[in-house]
Amino acid sequence: MSIVTKTGDAGETGLLYGGRVSKDDLHTEAYGSLDEAISALGLARALEAQKARAERILELQRELFVVGAELATGAGHRAELERHFNVVTPQMVDALDAQVRDLEAQVPLPEGFVVPGGTPVGAAIDLARTLVRRAERRAVALRRAGELENAEVLRYLNRCSDLLFMLARAAEHGAITPTGGARRS
Repeated sequence: MSIVTKTGDAGETGLLYGGRVSKDDLHTEAYGSLDEAISALGLARALEAQKARAERILELQRELFVVGAELATGAGHRAELERHFNVVTPQMVDALDAQVRDLEAQVPLPEGFVVPGGTPVGAAIDLARTLVRRAERRAVALRRAGELENAEVLRYLNRCSDLLFMLARAAEHGAITPTGGARRS
């Protein structure tokens, strides 16, 4: 088996479910942006010395693959996706909300615009945040075109970029990062 299939040589690619589409299709634009964000998070994780933050970044990478599967599924194929993969849920969004609140309690919000690059890890997380924002814009276009059935994907991407903003600030300030799941008491 080879990575070279030659099936994309004419400018098309296959969705996870839903057949072949142009490589500049709304789906490929959305999950392609997410793929870039996952890679930027990989850079952040490789640079991160704090174990808890590195583990949280890995969790986010894995969650973003769940989001990517939704973005790579054509309209009318959601039942197939749900049979084989996890999907984005309100509980996933709630968990991000709780983590943002935890970080807001530890790290003061900046008083002005943030210029990325305070630390290598913070810069990589900020890069991932901007890529998640692009994926969110592409997902909005998918939703508007009737090609994204799960509105939780939009909520998740919006909240994920908020969490990434706070993770970058925490990386710059040395705060301890919460792990996924419910809010700690």
